[in-house]
Amino acid sequence: MDIRHLTPTFAVAPQITPGDVSALKEAGFTTVICNRPDGEVTPELGSEAMRAAVEAAGMTFILNPVDGAAMTLDNVEAQGAGAALDGPVFAYCRSGTRSSIVWALSQAGKMDVDAIIAACAKGGYDVAHLRGQIDALAQR
Repeated sequence: MDIRHLTPTFAVAPQITPGDVSALKEAGFTTVICNRPDGEVTPELGSEAMRAAVEAAGMTFILNPVDGAAMTLDNVEAQGAGAALDGPVFAYCRSGTRSSIVWALSQAGKMDVDAIIAACAKGGYDVAHLRGQIDALAQR
């Protein structure tokens, strides 16, 4: 499992399996956000299977499926609400890119834009092209 910390309390990763959940629990995560739509995965990696594994481990599961071509403000707000929960939060999608993008947008107005971009870059995700969108969201 390739966990990439964007902040001390928020990390992203490519797709995980139910078998990875115990390692997330051991790493101290308290919430898991699934940003992958069920239509992209087989049933054993779908949201119901992942929810069952996460909740059986005593963690919170949030389903926030993000379609990269049709990301919504609802996705951004849901990611921000999940990221604000107590305890370290872990989000995943196919590669971690959508999870980092929707997190970056959710932090508009909460963090400095340069800090958002740097946090994603530290995790290996380039969101510099979103500077204008982050700035615009911060003005809302």
